[in-house]
Amino acid sequence: MKALRALAGFIDAFRPAEGAPPQSLGGFFNWCLRGAWPPLILAGVISSLAGTTEVVSALILGWVVDAAVSTGPAGFFANHLHLLLWFVAFYLFFRPLAFAFSSASNAIIIGPNVMPLVLSRLHRWTLGQSVTFFDNDFAGRIAQKQMQAARAVTDVATEVINTVCFALASVIGSAIFLIAIDARIAVALMVWLVSYLALIRFFLPKVKVNSSARAAARAMVSGQVVDTITNIKTVKLFAHAAFEDRVALKSMEVFRARSIEFGEISTWFRFSLMTLAGVLPVLLIGGTVVLWQQGAATAGAIAAAGAVAMRIAQMTGWVSFTLMSIYTSVGEVEDGMRTLSVPHQLADAPGAVELPRVAGAIRFDHASFAYGRKRGGVDDLTLDIRAGEKLGIVGASGAGKSTLVSLLLRLYDCEKGRILVDDADVRGVTQESLRRQIGMVTQETAMFNRSARDNIAYGRPDASEAEIIAAAQAAEAHEFILAMEDHQGRKGYDAFLGERGVKLSGGQRQRIALARAFLKDAPILVLDEATSALDSEVEASIQEALGRVMVGKTVLAIAHRLSTIVMMDRIVVLDAGRIVEQGSHDQLLALGGLYARYWNRQSGGFIGVEEAEAAE
Repeated sequence: MKALRALAGFIDAFRPAEGAPPQSLGGFFNWCLRGAWPPLILAGVISSLAGTTEVVSALILGWVVDAAVSTGPAGFFANHLHLLLWFVAFYLFFRPLAFAFSSASNAIIIGPNVMPLVLSRLHRWTLGQSVTFFDNDFAGRIAQKQMQAARAVTDVATEVINTVCFALASVIGSAIFLIAIDARIAVALMVWLVSYLALIRFFLPKVKVNSSARAAARAMVSGQVVDTITNIKTVKLFAHAAFEDRVALKSMEVFRARSIEFGEISTWFRFSLMTLAGVLPVLLIGGTVVLWQQGAATAGAIAAAGAVAMRIAQMTGWVSFTLMSIYTSVGEVEDGMRTLSVPHQLADAPGAVELPRVAGAIRFDHASFAYGRKRGGVDDLTLDIRAGEKLGIVGASGAGKSTLVSLLLRLYDCEKGRILVDDADVRGVTQESLRRQIGMVTQETAMFNRSARDNIAYGRPDASEAEIIAAAQAAEAHEFILAMEDHQGRKGYDAFLGERGVKLSGGQRQRIALARAFLKDAPILVLDEATSALDSEVEASIQEALGRVMVGKTVLAIAHRLSTIVMMDRIVVLDAGRIVEQGSHDQLLALGGLYARYWNRQSGGFIGVEEAEAAE
């Protein structure tokens, strides 16, 4: 068992890919399988050796028949003991050993390693895509494409080894054997083989096209269903189960139609090949019988040719089914490649350096970004934030607050201007090192369907248990975490939070997110309505905790509820992507401008709500 287990290490199943995935089919396959080619080739050679045993089986059968005919029953065992020993040794030792090696190469070396190798590469590449890539697609569809492409590449590799190499070795060996009988029989086999390949060449491109269309339709069904399930509360609140059912059925009907088209071409393909397969025994056995009548072949040759013909005819169905499966997989790879192999829209610059821990000074230098539109986002915005400064950012919806933060995090690149952190242009450093400098708590808190411990430790995965608990206590989350229990009986910090944290209230999710930010302890802290889901009593305690964690950090706090930012060092007011006012709370009230109007109308409300009410 240990020897077999050692074979699994022939392929590094998680070896990173080199460079970007090409958008040509051959290049994409090579990118997916790079580093695994030597074991794949070895497995193909072993499969080919196993395939030649089929010809050797026919050859030994012919020898036995000829020996029986020439010797007769009385002297058969006495005169041909060596032949019988070879017969027994071949079937009980050499043939099983060849198939065992072939099985091991596929079941231990190839099967368990190629799928994770390809999937890990596709997943890493997808993780590097910009936020826009994910905004423009279904999450379920992207995941489906990753799994589909990885499985299909694996299927192509294993089936080529299992079937194509095996069958090709059998056919070549058969041709050599038939040439030894009579070249004309070998020519008949070659003519049949050419016809077989021509039929495959005609049908398989059609199979691939239909397969690609079916795969795209199936991924759309997955994306639609996942989108509905992800928003199931909204579906129920609006009583739209019937509507979502119709939407799903519409995508399923498209999938059904593509599947029927695939089934039709598959049926004609299999029927044509099986008809052609029936021609081969007629050619080989009939031709060998004619040669036997002419004294040019022995009875053993007839038996051997018959065995070869029947075996190849039987393999025709198996090979045709496998080839159809291979082309189906190729179509699925092609479909997945179109979605997944697109270049990264937001990549690290060549020669990008790691950004060391920063003091926290930030400069927006004539920054403009409008999401590719003429309006929206921020427009020619210049803003200097000192290291350690606490900055409040206010403005109505669409004023550019979230865009400002997204540009700082380099979720998007400025269309004009630049952003500096400690005098380093964010486009000149790696994205990962930049984002390690920034802790963030948002209004829409993101939770993983993992334990409470894992969700908090996401801020710093190497944190100790004591540090995780301390962060939870600072965020006023420790008590409710201890009281948690999930559906599998896991309690406290081991309890799972459900998909996107659905088992928690909004306030509980924000406290988990705050604990995560506390644990990260980044020099820059971004708070985007960080306490909006909390009741007044809990908010008061969280504000105290935030006050402690903000010490020594540069803070950017976006707020609609202005009472949360009155103590900030400076408040910036945005309108239509530009800074229209800035100063302390008292200075802005004294100015009597937009901020003062927000404050006077607020009375504990929110910016934007009052504006809408005033317009009514």
